[in-house]
This record gives sequence, structure tokens and C-alpha cells, in this order.
Amino acid sequence: MSNLSDRQKALLKAIIEEYINSAEPVGSEVIERKHNLGVSPATIRIEMGKLTEAGFLRQPHTSAGRIPTSVGLRLYVQELMKEKQVPVTAEVSIKESLWQQRLQRERVLKEAVKALAQKCSMLGMAVTDDGETYYAGAANILDWPEFYDIDVARFVLSLFDEDPRLQEIIGKAQGSDPIHILFGEELGFEYLRSTGFVFTRFELGPKIGVLGIVGPARMNFALVLPYVKYVRDLVYEAGTHWV
Repeated sequence: MSNLSDRQKALLKAIIEEYINSAEPVGSEVIERKHNLGVSPATIRIEMGKLTEAGFLRQPHTSAGRIPTSVGLRLYVQELMKEKQVPVTAEVSIKESLWQQRLQRERVLKEAVKALAQKCSMLGMAVTDDGETYYAGAANILDWPEFYDIDVARFVLSLFDEDPRLQEIIGKAQGSDPIHILFGEELGFEYLRSTGFVFTRFELGPKIGVLGIVGPARMNFALVLPYVKYVRDLVYEAGTHWV
């Protein structure tokens, strides 16, 4: 648990959710206008400064606004965010498309990454422990400002072209958490600084690996995480047909 006050948590949550929606640095005037935190603009600015000093926010360039760091985003996911539910219509459509392929392992994984790509509007991926790689939605990332830089987009897409760096990135996830979140600024690759990875271990009969998405670091985790979990569970269920 963090040592932040309730007011600081509310402010950090508001800033992060504004940033997720806008991709722009968030200033105190936006928070004052759109969020009823019950404090003065001066207090908001003071607290933003404290959150910046503590490493939860940073101030890009000379802008008066702030954006969350990977530390701030991780705290948001762990403590401040409330996960949403996958819409029933989405559950049905994903299960129908995946179930049609449930007797063919390769097609199950192809449908799984396709579903994640479509529902999250990002790049869906699956990597098996024996080196097979599946991905879908490569064009989706080009709709996000973080990937307007062609060098960033090229670097991310090259990860899925027999590139050992993808395995290196996956290997950075430590611990037994069911869902792993990696932020680009933690990975040591300059072109990944604005990106994020969300993945989980999957079992598909005897085949195991990781399944998830790649997108901007400011992705809508409240909905992305439930989608990743739901698709993972469907893949596992499909695998029981071969046991």
C-alpha cells in the first residue's frame, strides 16, 4: 500500500484518468474544472508538486501539466482503479468465434489474439514457451499518438519478427501474479518508453505460454485487464477438449 493521503490518491486518480483519455499533460485547471476534489486550485498545484517529487508524476518539457510515471500508473492499477466488466455482448461474440476453432490449437490462439486486438483496439499477442508467436491488430497501434513516431511503431512491430527482444521483455515479468503489466520506461529500450504490455500465462492443453496485448502505457487498464483474463479463461476451457 502507498503512503499517500486520500486527497493525493484522489488527485492522482483524476490526473491518470484524464491522461488516459487525452494523451496530453494534465494541468491543475483541468482537475479543478472537471473533478470535485473539494480543494482550492492552489492546493491542487501544491499536491501535484508533491506527487511529482515522490515519483508518481512527471512534468514533460516546460509544460505546466503533468503525466503519470510508471510508478504512478502501477499504483493506479493496484490501488485506485476499479475494473470494469466485459460487456455480455462482447463475451458472447468472443466465445462464439473462438469456440468454432476449439479443436485446432493454432486457430484457437489466432482467434484469441484477434479478439484481444479488436476489443482493446491494440495489438494482441501470444507467445508459446516453445517459441511460436501469434499477433493481430498491428494496424491498431497506429491510431494511438504514442505510435505516430515511425521509429517507435517499427521497433514494436519488429518484436514479432523472430526477435529475441520479445522474449527478453516477457522475461522481465517477475512473481506469480496472474496478470503482468510492464511499462516501457522500465524496460531499457528508448523506443518503448511510451508503451505498455499486459499479459498472462495461458494453458491450451499441453501448450503453454503468454497471452496479452501491446499498446500505449496509458491504456484503459480497467477494461483491458478483464478482457485479457476472459480470453485467457476461454483458451484454457478450449484446451480441456484435448485432455
